[in-house]
Amino acid sequence: MNAPAVPNAGVSTTTLTMTVDGLAFKGADTFDVINPATGTVCATAPHCSRDQLDLVVASARAAFPSWSRRTVAERSDFLVAMAETVDAHADELAALVTLEQGKPRALAAAEVAGLSHWLRETATLDIPETVNQDDDERLSITRHVPLGVVAAITPWNYPIGQASFKIGPALLAGNTVVLKPSALAPLANLRLGEILRDCLPPGVLNVITGTDELGPWMSAHSGFDKISFTGSTRTGKRVMESAARSLTRVTLELGGNDPAIVLPDIDVKRVAPQLFWAAFANSGQICLAAKRIYIHADIYDEMAQELATLVRDVRVGDPTSEDVQLGPVSNSRQYETVLGLLRDCYDQGYTFLTGGLPAPDEAGFFIEPTLVDNPPDESRIVREEQFGPVLPLLKYTDVADVVARANKGPFGLGASVWSSDSDAGRSLAERLQAGTVWVNEVMHLDPSVPFGGLKQSGMGVESGLGGVLEFTESQTVTVKRAAM
Repeated sequence: MNAPAVPNAGVSTTTLTMTVDGLAFKGADTFDVINPATGTVCATAPHCSRDQLDLVVASARAAFPSWSRRTVAERSDFLVAMAETVDAHADELAALVTLEQGKPRALAAAEVAGLSHWLRETATLDIPETVNQDDDERLSITRHVPLGVVAAITPWNYPIGQASFKIGPALLAGNTVVLKPSALAPLANLRLGEILRDCLPPGVLNVITGTDELGPWMSAHSGFDKISFTGSTRTGKRVMESAARSLTRVTLELGGNDPAIVLPDIDVKRVAPQLFWAAFANSGQICLAAKRIYIHADIYDEMAQELATLVRDVRVGDPTSEDVQLGPVSNSRQYETVLGLLRDCYDQGYTFLTGGLPAPDEAGFFIEPTLVDNPPDESRIVREEQFGPVLPLLKYTDVADVVARANKGPFGLGASVWSSDSDAGRSLAERLQAGTVWVNEVMHLDPSVPFGGLKQSGMGVESGLGGVLEFTESQTVTVKRAAM
């Protein structure tokens, strides 16, 4: 299952540099990057020191006045040029994503294609102005002005994909950006910064990497006007606390424990594959993935059997192999988190329909897709976000009861309802406490549609016009027309 992945998939990782002021920028030090398929070092990345961060912010701030004065149409053209450059380098970016994150090449290629798609579609958006009054006495217009320098801090599960929700909207709105990917998956974004150097004026997009210290330095830095952060709820709280000291604006896309409710009227054989990939795509490492599936008692056994069959047939292994569908858990930290949940399930005596703990001498961070059979609602595997290939299946009989169970807990990112009656599905969806609720699908995102979380799953939205406006502030200009 876990044959070692090709060390660098034909992509050089020895010379990757940060991008600051449109130029290569060396770090004060370096840190190791681990290939999750082997558990061994595959590259080193530059570490931006605290003093260097000041230089980066100064570069972005110096570039802001001229960039913000460009028209939206001009900035749109830059986004399209960026998309074309990403397309030209898609293969090498995808190879780096697979190397550092562990997702199969087809999924990595789709992630990179998603970045260029998001850039192009974001470029079609216009930033509105509202005319409040326009008469002989007065003209009053409310417009949306850029904030300044944006810190874009992204996670490791979709290193390029998550950047797409921040870079395009922030730049279109007229801000300059300092992008910091996770230290656990920095390589693809370093290369992204390199290939985009000639697409933008110097200082408009800067890409830096560093160890765990760098994120807190950024969120506490008074030189940023906006922090756009995607990651865990625990870290998001610390980002918000740091940003509060200088009243820096924040958008937070945080954790989720997304429920899926399956009504008894569905076609089990047709829906089961959709639920499987809703839960296990990217080895379960998606914030909007289905993380607990509530199945009506009338179809529970049949659905559980279908899902178990799909698990047994899926191909897990070296993500560089063409026939592999699921790769490893992306890093040792998350691997240990998932193992902790599995051990708790064993200790509590819960039934496993598939999977379980890996062999102690297993190379890499591989965990077989695991189904846990109807554990109690108070169990850790139900209450906590697993963010890995372990899925609890839960039985219900009463719709009102299952809505209450699905809404229980601090998270409210995504949810889904599955029914052959789309009207009934929508009615149930509107009772769920989540920022996005899908009926008969899950994880469908579109550049024109904003998404965000309720409760402790976040603050603000990303994508769509709403996502662009997150990078602006409202300004009202009123002109009195009476003669002076």
